[in-house]
Amino acid sequence: MGENMLHFSDADFEEKVVKSEKITVVDFWAEWCAPCRMIAPTIQELADEYVGKINIGKLNVDENPKTATKYGIRGIPTLLIFKNGNVHQQIVGVRPKSEIKKILDGIA
Repeated sequence: MGENMLHFSDADFEEKVVKSEKITVVDFWAEWCAPCRMIAPTIQELADEYVGKINIGKLNVDENPKTATKYGIRGIPTLLIFKNGNVHQQIVGVRPKSEIKKILDGIA
């Protein structure tokens, strides 16, 4: 993964995401999830494009079940977009980059 991609865990989620001043996108994923692997390059491109503007990172649901459970993640990949510490928008499944960009540009 690229240098602009953040990594979140149960231990640091509150600090890095909920308390962040910036809009933060969290990609809930798992190693075994084929759709997660399909969307991964898109998420990386977005992390590179929005560096300094929007925080974008990943949270492995197998390694961090507490956070995934807290936010009701039932299917992956799921993108949660946090603004001011709250979930502003949820995107479930593989979506085109243009659709995700449109959502981010509408929030930022």
